Amino acid sequence: MQKRAHREFVLPKNDALQVAACLDTDDGRWLAVQHKDPRADGAFYYAVRTTGIYCRPSCPSRRPGRANVTFHASPAAAEAAGFRACRRCQPRAPDLATRRGIAIARACRLIEHTEEPVSLEALAKVAGMSRFHFQRVFKTATGLTPRAYAAGRRAGRVRAQLQRGAPVTEAIYAAGFGSSSRFYARATKDLGMAPRDLRAGGRGAHIRFAVGECSLGSILVAASVRGVCAILLGDNPDALARELQDRFPEAELEAGGEEFEVWVATVVGFVDAPRIGLHLPLDIRGTAFEQRVWQALRDIPPGSTATYSEVAQRIGAPKAARAVAGACAANPLAVAIPCHRVVRTDGSLSGYRWGVERKRALLEAERL
Repeated sequence: MQKRAHREFVLPKNDALQVAACLDTDDGRWLAVQHKDPRADGAFYYAVRTTGIYCRPSCPSRRPGRANVTFHASPAAAEAAGFRACRRCQPRAPDLATRRGIAIARACRLIEHTEEPVSLEALAKVAGMSRFHFQRVFKTATGLTPRAYAAGRRAGRVRAQLQRGAPVTEAIYAAGFGSSSRFYARATKDLGMAPRDLRAGGRGAHIRFAVGECSLGSILVAASVRGVCAILLGDNPDALARELQDRFPEAELEAGGEEFEVWVATVVGFVDAPRIGLHLPLDIRGTAFEQRVWQALRDIPPGSTATYSEVAQRIGAPKAARAVAGACAANPLAVAIPCHRVVRTDGSLSGYRWGVERKRALLEAERL
């Protein structure tokens, strides 16, 4: 028996603006109905003359004949034309993506406001889903499993407690860790340094740094024993040094010697000629989500750009564009983690921690 040919997806797969443009025409709307495309939900509704019913574009009901279909901007418009709402897709209720977003937000609030770990069963029940379905939807929405999200939130609470000067053991248990051994197994990775060092504002950490000049203005390069931990850009060398000191208030900061000057020269050379690459060890400190975003940024080739939504798609969290923007803003390693390669959906530049003009200059240098 001959297999049925796979139906090609005709609407644009990723670009939201292109999808929206397609939906401005009846032909584009009909394509969305044919493919039951959930991205079109809310943009329009279609009604079927022969049944007197109107639906969402993603409705799972049998596909109607094109001659019997009319398009409407809203449920009210469809009802004014004499059609009644479909009982399957419930076009008057929030769409599936919105309902899932509300459910996941409810589960996140439970994780954040409960000191003790919450079981997967309890979270799924709050969201109104099965365990398996909840786990999959949660990871799609946040980019993390529920367990990883909870661990990240607990680590954040530990960080806040330690920075307020709480004893390490007290901070661990107050944050909801059942045992200190479970926390210490991931402490350095999650916090960026040993808990006692964080509590002491980086006390005991040895960080070399130097401030120089590059085509973008002043540049500060700092490194721990593990590698470059900060690359900061600005107009005032003293302000950059103060920013580093604020980040590690109790660390031992030392001006780098001749050997370290080579590292600074390497970074400056990379700023001016990004295609040569930056071949220095990096000490990347951030949450699990931030590190996933930063790795995705490092995968964008020089001379290319990606939108916040595209980066979210690449890390498996298509709904997390805002969180991606937050991770870009938290990036402490200018140019080494190329957050300047992320642009708005329309291609415009915005949201660069070190200024839009520097972002533009970096992109122009990469295109040469």
